[in-house]
Amino acid sequence: HHSRHPRVSKGQFHKGEITMLHFLEGCRFVNALAPIADAFSGTVYPAGVNVSEIGSACFVIQKGVGTTGTSTITLVAGDDASPLTETAIPFYYRRIQSDNTTIGAVTAATTSGFVTTAGSGDMYIIGVDAQALAATGYKYLHLKAVESVDAAVLLSVLFIGMELRYADHTADIVS
Repeated sequence: HHSRHPRVSKGQFHKGEITMLHFLEGCRFVNALAPIADAFSGTVYPAGVNVSEIGSACFVIQKGVGTTGTSTITLVAGDDASPLTETAIPFYYRRIQSDNTTIGAVTAATTSGFVTTAGSGDMYIIGVDAQALAATGYKYLHLKAVESVDAAVLLSVLFIGMELRYADHTADIVS
């Protein structure tokens, strides 16, 4: 009987395990917005992240129940954790529908962002080269959601920082 996941002994790692360890240790995960009902009511900025030591960044919006509410999503560079001054930046995104098999194409979004689709259970994966912020002069990255159709949607937002310049410094990136 051959296991798909062989045991690691005496410091020996298999290629798949090294890849997983690299992902778990080489990325920073921030719960930018814990799951909450009517999460994007009005204008909402989930937790901003200092990306000055991160090469690329990803936000994951995971929708729960909410059949009619929509929001306009943009990414903005800001002067601090709660941006008083902000500059919208272009990014890429894709929608994964609630069936998990209908996966949209990677789409370039302008600084105007995109409007989410009404419906429950969708995910949006949003990616940006964090170095694009350098041109703005700001080091904080924020997802900004402006409600388009006023109806409650339960959702959460996860931030993943990749291509870190230094080892574990999660406390330094969370604003």
